[in-house]
Amino acid sequence: MKNDITFKELKNSGYTHKTISQEIQANLIAKIKAKQPVFEGLWGYEDTVIPQLKKALLAGHHINLLGLRGQAKTRIARSMVSLLDEYMPIVKGSEINDSPFQPISKMARDLIAEMGDETPISWVHRSDRFFEKLATPDVNVADLIGDIDPIKAATLKLPYSDERVLHYGMIPRANRCIFVLNELPDLQARIQVSLFNILQEGDVQIRGFQLRMPLDIQFLFTANPEDYTNRGSIVTPLKDRIGSQIFTHYPKTIALARQITEQEALVSAEDKAQIMVPGLAKDLLEEVAFAARESEFVDAKSGVSARLTISAMENLMAAAKLRLIESDVERTTVRLLDFMSIIPSITGKIELVYEGEQEGADHVAKLLIDQAVMVQFEQLFPRIPKLEKESIKTPYTDLIQWFNQNTVELNYTDTDEEFYNKLETIKPLTEFVQEYADQLGHEDQNFSKELILWALTVSKKLDRLENHHNFTFDSSGIGKYYKN
Repeated sequence: MKNDITFKELKNSGYTHKTISQEIQANLIAKIKAKQPVFEGLWGYEDTVIPQLKKALLAGHHINLLGLRGQAKTRIARSMVSLLDEYMPIVKGSEINDSPFQPISKMARDLIAEMGDETPISWVHRSDRFFEKLATPDVNVADLIGDIDPIKAATLKLPYSDERVLHYGMIPRANRCIFVLNELPDLQARIQVSLFNILQEGDVQIRGFQLRMPLDIQFLFTANPEDYTNRGSIVTPLKDRIGSQIFTHYPKTIALARQITEQEALVSAEDKAQIMVPGLAKDLLEEVAFAARESEFVDAKSGVSARLTISAMENLMAAAKLRLIESDVERTTVRLLDFMSIIPSITGKIELVYEGEQEGADHVAKLLIDQAVMVQFEQLFPRIPKLEKESIKTPYTDLIQWFNQNTVELNYTDTDEEFYNKLETIKPLTEFVQEYADQLGHEDQNFSKELILWALTVSKKLDRLENHHNFTFDSSGIGKYYKN
C-alpha cells in the first residue's frame, strides 16, 4: 500500500488528473497495443461481445449488458477493474473519493482552502474502486443517492439546511469508480428516474438539496430480456441516457462451453488427481445444456444458465468421489451412470413451460440426458435404424442378439476394474467399438461402450432398468425380431 503524501508532493510527482473514462481508455489502449488480453476468461466472446465493449469504452459510454442468466454479465463488469490505474489519489478522509485537483464535497473544498499544498493525500487501490448493487424492488433513493442524517445534524449541531448533514448513498461514494447496477429492470420506475440527472447532468438531488456534484462514475448496468415482460422494464429516458447496449450470448460450441465449465467449476486439485473425466463425458455434460436450450419443455425466454454445467460438473465429481470413499480405492473414472447425479443440478437451473411441468422436472432432466446421449452417439456411430427387416443385418444386430441370452448389471459402487470387466464380457460391444471408435483413447472407448448401450435403450432396442444402486441392461421387453 502506498504511503500518504501531501498535495504538493503529488503535483511534483508529475501526476495529472484524469476522469475515470480517460483512465480506462488509456489503460485499454495500452493493453491493446501490447497485445495483452483485455477481458480474461470470457470464452466465446472474442469476436462478438469484447469488440463491442472495447468500442463502448473508447467512446466513453455507460453500458447496459443485456442477456439471459449465466452469460457472464457480472464477470464482464468485475473484469473492468483491471482497466483502472493501480492507485488513485484522494483527499484524505473524503467520503466520496474527492480528487485534490477537482474537489466536489464541502469537506474537501474547505480542507484544500485551509491547507493548500499541505493537504494530506491518501491512495485508493483499484480493487476498492468497484461498487456493485443488486436492484431489488425495496431499493430506495436513500440507498442509491443519499438522505439527510438527523444523527449527524444533532452530533455536529448543524441545521438541516447545512450540506454537512447529508449521508451519501452508494452512487456518490462510488465517485471516480466503476458502479454496477445488476438486474436494472427490477428497480422501481420512480427510483430509475432518480438516475437521470446523475447520468446526464451530474446533479444530485437529496431531499431539499439540489447539489451540483459532477460525479465521475463509469456505470455498467445488467438486465435480462425476460425481465422486460415478467417483472419490469427500463424506463425509456434512462435507456436513452445509456450510451451502449450490448447483447451477451451463450457459448456457441461444445469446446467453448467446456472451457467455461473447467474454468468455473470448483474442483480441488486432489479430486482432479484421483478422478479421471473422459473427454466424451465432458462433451456430454455440455450437450445436456445445449439440449435444454432447445427443449420444448424448457422456457427458452428464461434461458439455461452456464451455471447448470458448472454445478453439474461439481455433482459429477462428487458422485465419483463418493465411489472412491465407499469402495476404498485410490482412483476412479467418471461413467455415464454417474450422470444420474447431475439431475439436481438440472432441475434447479431450468424453468419449465406448462408441458414440462406436467412431465415433471426429474423426468424432463432424464429426457435431456437421453437427448444429449443421442446427439453425441450419432456423432461417433452409425444411426440406429428405427425399423429393420429380419433378412437385413445392421451394425447393431449381433449386439442386440447377445442381450437375448444375457443380462448386464452395472453398479455405481463397482471399482473401475469390476465395472469395465463387466463391459468387456459383452464381446459384440467390444468389437463394435474397435470397428467404429478405434481412434478414441482408452478412457473414451470405455465411456463410449456405455454410450452405445444407453443409445440402444433410448431407441427402444434394449431395456434399461434403474434402481438406486445399479442399471440393468437386457432385451426382455424388445420385439420378436431379435428373439431366437
